[in-house]
Amino acid sequence: MSSSSPSSTARQVTRPTRPPAGSAPDPDELQRAQENAVVALLDVPAVADELAARFAARGHLLYLVGGSVRDAVLRGTGASTRDSGDLDFTTDARPEQILAIVRGWAEAVWDTGIAFGTVGLRRDGQTLEVTTFRADTYDGTSRNPEVRFGDTVEGDLVRRDFTVNAMAVELTGSHRRFVDPHGGFAALAQGVLDTPDTPERSFSDDPLRMLRAARFVSQLGFTPAARVTAAMTAMADELTRITAERVQAEFTKLMIGDHPRRGLELLCDTGLARHVVPEVPAMQLETDEHMQHKDVYTHSLVVMEQAIERETDGPDLTLRLAALLHDIGKPATRRKEPDGRVSFHHHEVVGAKMTRKRLRALKYPKVLVDDVCQLVYLHLRFHGYGKGEWTDSAVRRYVADAGPLLERLHRLVRSDCTTRNRRRASALQRNYDGLEDRIAELRKQEELDAIRPDLDGNRIMELLGIPPGPAVGKAYRHMLALRMEQGPMDAEQAEVALRAWAAENL
Repeated sequence: MSSSSPSSTARQVTRPTRPPAGSAPDPDELQRAQENAVVALLDVPAVADELAARFAARGHLLYLVGGSVRDAVLRGTGASTRDSGDLDFTTDARPEQILAIVRGWAEAVWDTGIAFGTVGLRRDGQTLEVTTFRADTYDGTSRNPEVRFGDTVEGDLVRRDFTVNAMAVELTGSHRRFVDPHGGFAALAQGVLDTPDTPERSFSDDPLRMLRAARFVSQLGFTPAARVTAAMTAMADELTRITAERVQAEFTKLMIGDHPRRGLELLCDTGLARHVVPEVPAMQLETDEHMQHKDVYTHSLVVMEQAIERETDGPDLTLRLAALLHDIGKPATRRKEPDGRVSFHHHEVVGAKMTRKRLRALKYPKVLVDDVCQLVYLHLRFHGYGKGEWTDSAVRRYVADAGPLLERLHRLVRSDCTTRNRRRASALQRNYDGLEDRIAELRKQEELDAIRPDLDGNRIMELLGIPPGPAVGKAYRHMLALRMEQGPMDAEQAEVALRAWAAENL
């Protein structure tokens, strides 16, 4: 049975004493008042109190830890937060004791993490994870720790990634106690990201924490402590110990955060980007003596920010990745022309191939990879639109090639205008307004979003008297090209066109 006596670092939640009139407020009293407010803001579901009662009845401690505590403190400072939905707990009970406590109460239990002291469970639609106090050691060459269970909450909290995540609230006492041995409350109030232990030891234990630091910069807008940035820079190569799947998960969270530019800049400044998206820092090209091109790196970050401003339904990972990577083909295609100009011919083609290689290496799903690559490939096509000289067939091809990505392509192309020349910027936006107007007009006349040949494969075989095979595909592609070029045809016109083509090609 575990002792429930409060530690020196755990502050009981009590009503602060009002200082005598005219006296200066006691800093400790102010701190306690703030912490009381945090605990009051902590929205603990009834299911957590039920669980705590079961642990207390068996003589064990149960602490709420992690994001729910951090977010309660953030709410106390007036910051907006996103609730994760899941609840994380730590306890002095060993895994087999946790299983005994939740047996018959939890609706579902999974023990896939039991070797690391974690028991997952579900109750009343809520997912909960309970982990035994940990006091692990690491071998310094892999992510796998030598699992050792601890006896105190303070020992558990010191091994967590950042001080803002190293706070806990005890639920099993007569009243809730806020536990903050590493100054996480003050760090949150100041917007500083630091580690409970030295950052060198913390990052050596799990190098992914360096990428997680950039993710928290993106999500919460924090500034890493100087010692954290220094350790990230010195230990960037340690990230190679981490699997691509784990890297991708953190990078995705960074990209859909509220401040992704800040997170990306931290990755590039510390050298971590070399092991995640090396093509991004590679865009930091030197400006030539004629000032013929922008800093492609900065331009890409601005385009991403402008694309984010055009989002309508929350973070759009596909659009953000396309905006970030749309110009990664420029370094490889940079050429100095005889007249002194700098060109990047076909950088959209090269960039799409580079994007596919990088996203595949990060183990992104095929659908997302295909969509991002297509946006990168198409992002430059509008610049051939000039002052509206495109034929209707060119507009049809633009819509057909974009397919379901058309709205994203609109946002990407408009965001790609970062010129400070207001007249030129206005002209580009007007031109794109004109293109969108033409798309809308053609949509009224034709089924632009589902362009198909006027004759399908079965009708082609019937008219030409041929079996399934390559000839049918050739005829179908010809009719599709004709549809793009001339617009819709009636059945008689389509049949005449097909027979004329077949007479010369079959």
